Amino acid sequence: MASSVLQLEGQKRGLVLDPRTKLFLLLTMAVFGLGGAGGSAVDVVLPLVLLLPYPLLLLAGKWKWALFGVVAYVGSDLFLLYVSPHIGGVLSYITLGSCAILNRFLPSILMAAYLMSTTTVSEFTAAMQRMHVSEKIIIPLSVMFRFFPTVADEAASIGTAMRMRDIRMGGSNMAKALEYRMVPLMTCCVKIGEELSAAALTRGLGGTVKRTNICKIGFRVQDAIALVICAVPWVLLVVDVFNRGLNGVLL
Repeated sequence: MASSVLQLEGQKRGLVLDPRTKLFLLLTMAVFGLGGAGGSAVDVVLPLVLLLPYPLLLLAGKWKWALFGVVAYVGSDLFLLYVSPHIGGVLSYITLGSCAILNRFLPSILMAAYLMSTTTVSEFTAAMQRMHVSEKIIIPLSVMFRFFPTVADEAASIGTAMRMRDIRMGGSNMAKALEYRMVPLMTCCVKIGEELSAAALTRGLGGTVKRTNICKIGFRVQDAIALVICAVPWVLLVVDVFNRGLNGVLL
């Protein structure tokens, strides 16, 4: 049933969250994890927020992505603690910057992957319409939602065809491998974009009549829990800004 906590719809989707909740999760991780907003005021609760993508991916059956994220996150931290102090010169700055960038980017990337892999175009469109977003924004985002997964499938098919013809990266086949992979992929990207744009218009997006949607979305208990967790750093940020402004006025 659509209202159940765990839902199967063609594939395992795990914990069913409203698309608006997922967008708020992604926005929170981008602002505080990637952007570093709030500083020391949100450092206590920020790790809890940044860890949310991993259980969500595990519940959705994306255990490879979750495992990669955990290994990359923990591995970069261990590298900074035990290896980086023994490296000097330019290499030290390069490794330090690479690990810091990885730690900041990874949670947002995994959350975006979870959002796109567990949300259908119909659900996303319905959520955007509930938020009264302009169709000038809904149409490009709806096309993007299907564009990247379709391109990934095409890239995998091209890679399979190359392996069948024993064309592999490296050696004298490097130029051929790049040519045989990039040229078909660029052609597919153009064709996919045109087809998805036409499909979006066929679904009624961009019309003068209000589009109906049979997709059921709504907030549930799990959405409330996720929203409360994500609201904590925003509240701390507002309190910190207010305190700083008040101290500035008093001084």
